[in-house]
Amino acid sequence: MSWFVYILRCADNSLYTGITTDIHRRLEEHNHCDKKGAKYTRARRPVVLTYQESLDNRSLACKREAAIKKMSRQQKLTLIKTKPSSTS
Repeated sequence: MSWFVYILRCADNSLYTGITTDIHRRLEEHNHCDKKGAKYTRARRPVVLTYQESLDNRSLACKREAAIKKMSRQQKLTLIKTKPSSTS
């Protein structure tokens, strides 16, 4: 099973980073589910998938998520430009 690190662009133009095993399900949860969507994105809907990266296991995905979260906004935008989501 593959794990994904993803970046969403929220309606207020902020960026949200997370991990999942199912990008499409998770995007649906962020946009429509008050119980399973992240509290951060609930108030900033709709969200759009702007970046995704596949990793071999949860541990690597968590480490990559942490690294992305430490990036500045400009670094994240550069990352999105160099490797945009194939499903956006």
